[in-house]
Amino acid sequence: MNRMVILLAAVFLIFIGAMSSIYVVDEREKVLVLQFGRVVATKEDPGLSFKIPVIQNVVRYDDRILSRDIDPLEVTPLDDRRLVVDAFARYRIIDVNKFREVTGASGDTAISIAGARLDRILSSQTREILGSVSSNNILSQDRFALMLRIRNGAILEAEKMGIEVVDVRLKRTDLPRQNLEATFARMRAERDREAADEIARGNEAAQRVRAQADRQQVVIVSEAKRESEIIRGEADAERNSIFAVAFGEDPEFFEFYRSLNAYEKAITGSNSTMVMSPTSEFFNYFKSEIGAK
Repeated sequence: MNRMVILLAAVFLIFIGAMSSIYVVDEREKVLVLQFGRVVATKEDPGLSFKIPVIQNVVRYDDRILSRDIDPLEVTPLDDRRLVVDAFARYRIIDVNKFREVTGASGDTAISIAGARLDRILSSQTREILGSVSSNNILSQDRFALMLRIRNGAILEAEKMGIEVVDVRLKRTDLPRQNLEATFARMRAERDREAADEIARGNEAAQRVRAQADRQQVVIVSEAKRESEIIRGEADAERNSIFAVAFGEDPEFFEFYRSLNAYEKAITGSNSTMVMSPTSEFFNYFKSEIGAK
């Protein structure tokens, strides 16, 4: 009986030892095998691996691309227009041995320590790069080239920690709160000035159009009057020619017609009183009419 118990205990211990010597490397991880705190093996390929139970232990590190938000920092570009920049970076661990040496820890603690150091590197690069250009470059499409410069500048420093900086992005670029009101006031003044310029240019253009229209009106009216006077003169000449031909055929009728027109014009109106000599030639046809009666 005692032999059976001892045998079962030995089998159980062997099973526990065998199980503790096997570990699995996930495709999302990199693994260090430590023996008395010293790295004896690095495992990056996924699958089953073996270690010496009790003597050796396994430390796991994330092999995925990690994200790190940088605390908002204030930068001063070349034009002394201060900006508050909010950025983030994406990175991954490429050398777990160096990463462990620098952080001196594993798991979330190592990630936190490395992230704090990466923050300092990125903050320094961001201030240096953005401080060498104007704020207009930062706020324009040039910011993509600036982000690339920040990333390239941080790569060399991050490699010393066993980290590869994959990307750096500027999420937001704003003015400090105390400068916003002054900037808005300046923007309003600029827009008011542009509006006044547009109104002035519009009034000037309208004045030119009105002046041109008035000039065209005067020309058109003058030409119309000239043409009407020419037509009227030609009509009068034609009428006089017709009258001359007609009156030349009967001079006595012409004299009678002119006398009747003179009577009509002289006696027209409310005042028809005339003081003239009875023997005046003006009333020759009246006198002849009266004598006939």
